[in-house]
Amino acid sequence: MQSTHVDTRSSTRLTTSLCILLWALASLATALAQTPPRIGGRMTEPLEKYEMPPAPRGLYRLESSPRMISQYGLFTSYQVNVDANGNNIVGDAANEPSICMDVRNRARMAIGWRQFNTYTSNFRQAGWAYTTDSGIHWAFPGVLQNNIFRSDPVTNSDEVGNFFYLSLQSSQSLSFFCDDIWRSANGGQTWTEQSPDRGAHGGDKEWFTIDRTPTSIGHGFQYQFWTGLFTCDGGEFSRSTDGGVSWQTPVHIPNSPQWGTLDVASSGYLYIGGGNTGNGFWCIRSTNARNSNVTPTFDQITIVNMGGSIVYGGTVNPDGLCGQMFLAVDRSGGPTNNNIYMVASVRPFGGNGTDVMFARSTNGGQSFSAPQRINDDPVNSSKWHWFGTLSVAPNGRIDVVWYDTRNAANNTDSQLFYSYSADGGVTWSPNVAVSAPFSPLEGWPNQNKIGDYITIVSDYTGGNVAYAATFNFDRNRDQHEQDVYYVRLSPSGGATPTPTATASPTETATPTATPSPTPTATGTPRVTPTPRSEPTPRIRPTPPPRPV
Repeated sequence: MQSTHVDTRSSTRLTTSLCILLWALASLATALAQTPPRIGGRMTEPLEKYEMPPAPRGLYRLESSPRMISQYGLFTSYQVNVDANGNNIVGDAANEPSICMDVRNRARMAIGWRQFNTYTSNFRQAGWAYTTDSGIHWAFPGVLQNNIFRSDPVTNSDEVGNFFYLSLQSSQSLSFFCDDIWRSANGGQTWTEQSPDRGAHGGDKEWFTIDRTPTSIGHGFQYQFWTGLFTCDGGEFSRSTDGGVSWQTPVHIPNSPQWGTLDVASSGYLYIGGGNTGNGFWCIRSTNARNSNVTPTFDQITIVNMGGSIVYGGTVNPDGLCGQMFLAVDRSGGPTNNNIYMVASVRPFGGNGTDVMFARSTNGGQSFSAPQRINDDPVNSSKWHWFGTLSVAPNGRIDVVWYDTRNAANNTDSQLFYSYSADGGVTWSPNVAVSAPFSPLEGWPNQNKIGDYITIVSDYTGGNVAYAATFNFDRNRDQHEQDVYYVRLSPSGGATPTPTATASPTETATPTATPSPTPTATGTPRVTPTPRSEPTPRIRPTPPPRPV
């Protein structure tokens, strides 16, 4: 497999370089003075810190190089964070991307990410880009608010093509950790703040979902949950019944789950997947969050065995997560309708690396299957299969992607891998590498991580992935730089034609046999065991760290 790489051009003037150096040294001293203490490798203070000031004017977008288009076999990754001329911006950094798509027209997508205007500062903002040609070309107009500290980007869309961007902001005094929601009615070209500034409550590692089922009494409702240790004004959950304009007073979720996601079934029932930052995981249900006349309560809490523990501070991402919990509900209308799926990259008991593990429920979250290992390489407890995430297509196909070090002699260089299931998670396709290798240990923006997650959104014929990688080489820094990329996947391999838009986003198709992936993959499908209740996992008492 070959990958096309483009080196950047060295043209930064000496005077500018000296200014950058002096400013970076001053900022670095500030950051080091505020580094949280560690106990047993764990942070005891929040990492979501506004430590360094915005870069001075004149230090951003000084130099450009041709944007990266990385070809790997049948798969093409297109750089997303580009300047007005479509070129790479030398010296910045971008990671933690979240992708959304117009369900009526797959050619229209948007990606939000953590934007660092210079790698010399960990000050980050809410970057975004949009495409109108299925991800081949991207426009990056800027950030939601200039010089406003923002992090943890999450994007989503409703069934009529509105895009939404949930963003966390904080202050240098750490006086708040609050969210607000932004809306785009033109495919991500421009954004308008829906809620008042910090009006969506929230907190660290927030996530949200939208009820897109027209027959649900909660149709159009937005639901958000976050980590309860560092919040805007308490609680872990809030709801908006008016498209994100206003949000109810936060309430607590049983067990205070962290580092997870949530989704809505075709019934309007809400499911939250999260954990205790160790080996405890839950699927938590609310049947009345869809009822605007009541305060949401949670009536079902199910322990889910994921076969290991969430990892913070692994070798491949020293100051970040190696993955969080992702939950998705099948709304295909077919035989697998309302199945609940959970995926997480976890460290198996006794291991040193991580595996991508999957569990499913076929009875509304009452019980889950035993954990199933998705990465199909020979068991090696030291290999990293990290940032695992999933999406369910309208026809019920499950797409899973992750970073993988199986082919790396140094056990850190990673590739994006893909697997899918066409039968509700009973069997899985052989794994396929879909990107060139890259080092996650380069391009750090004064912060030793490449974010905490990547994302995928699926349609009838394939999946659309936003991920961070270090393909561009910055000669000024003498290392590769972090950028955001888009790649199109499909069970048949590589890009697929844009599907015809459906008249109604709720229209479904009965799952059909899906072609095998590229011939280069090997292996046989693996069967997921019959669902069963799991014993209570061991709980680690160590205080959880605070990822950014």
